[in-house]
Amino acid sequence: MMLNDLPEVRGVLTPNRDLSELTWMRVGGPADVLFQPADEDDLCAFLAALPDDIPVFAMGVGSNLIVRDGGVRGVVIRLGRGFNGIEFDGDTVRAGAAALDMHVARKAAAQGLNLTFLRTIPGSVGGAVRMNAGCYGDYMADVLQDVRVVMRDGSVQTLAADALDLQYRSSTLPEGAVIVSATLKAPSEDAQVLEDRMAAQLAKRDETQPTKDRTAGSTFRNPAGFSSTGKADDSQDLKAWKVIDDAGMRGATIGGAVMNVKHSNFLTNAGGATAADLEDLGESVRKKVYETSGLTLVWEIMRVGEPAPKD
Repeated sequence: MMLNDLPEVRGVLTPNRDLSELTWMRVGGPADVLFQPADEDDLCAFLAALPDDIPVFAMGVGSNLIVRDGGVRGVVIRLGRGFNGIEFDGDTVRAGAAALDMHVARKAAAQGLNLTFLRTIPGSVGGAVRMNAGCYGDYMADVLQDVRVVMRDGSVQTLAADALDLQYRSSTLPEGAVIVSATLKAPSEDAQVLEDRMAAQLAKRDETQPTKDRTAGSTFRNPAGFSSTGKADDSQDLKAWKVIDDAGMRGATIGGAVMNVKHSNFLTNAGGATAADLEDLGESVRKKVYETSGLTLVWEIMRVGEPAPKD
């Protein structure tokens, strides 16, 4: 696929773009083409003119993603500054898909609006909607009103939250749809109380999670089917880290990949790992957990692309 075969844009088209430096794991091969649209109109016009047989994948900031070593065929769309606005109207928050979760939480808190659960979630709003991100017992599903999406044919639609079938770490979006913004309705609370709560949540995260290592957040969904709530009655028996520990896989390694010693549900690039190392270790953990507990861990990290070609 050559650039002159693609529609003209006002944004940036980059052929054979290495994606490893755009993901937190720092692994993976190139996209055939990376498209960074200037704004929504640019994105709409591009998709409307793009041949139907060219696949499209929308990525966020790469915080919950493994790109396989062979790269991604077709066009990878990455939204940037034209899609990161945050606006307020009473208790309603309108956030662009590229707005970072932590920025939304902080700006909302300053307005006396409680979106504190987003403060410790890595990534951007688009990914948070797609994964129904959540922690401490709160989820995007609790506050999401609707999303604005650009469809594969370039048309724009607004989808109500209940049309997305938001479940634990999952949603249902039309094939090829690119989220460009989300509308959230947040409960009101004292701004200082919200700031103090976020500070406590950050301290707890830094104490228990390997925030300085190359990870993509939680590797597997909790078998219990919900996030940690942080409350005293929150049982750990069916948390992913617990069943990984029980299977003896904390600290397990393949190549440069390791199940983090600080938190065993954090698959980590300890240095020089390939995407294959990371995915192979994850699958090894899944196999061992099934053998020891009968539980099948489900990947929370999204894995895309093709394996490296064999010699």
